[in-house]
Amino acid sequence: MAKGKGKVDRDLNRRFAEFHLANPQVYTELVALAREASRRGRKRIGIKMIYEVVRWNRFIQTTDDSFKLNNDYHSRYARLIMQREVDLAGIFETRSLL
Repeated sequence: MAKGKGKVDRDLNRRFAEFHLANPQVYTELVALAREASRRGRKRIGIKMIYEVVRWNRFIQTTDDSFKLNNDYHSRYARLIMQREVDLAGIFETRSLL
């Protein structure tokens, strides 16, 4: 493990948890999009693809320039969704977290 890598991961996990708690609508939107793809027969989808859809929707639906979707969080969302939503287990391909 690279020097300091564990601290970075803990910091990222902490920041993700804080963001997720403060912005539950992001999770809700990601799950809705994943379920729509699943209902239409998609067995695998990319979290980055639907993450960008949520980003776009926020961009056109609000005037809040302070709302940001950190790219570091999409892999955490993929794991969280597959863990919590039984019907979406395995829909995202993930890599090992170091």
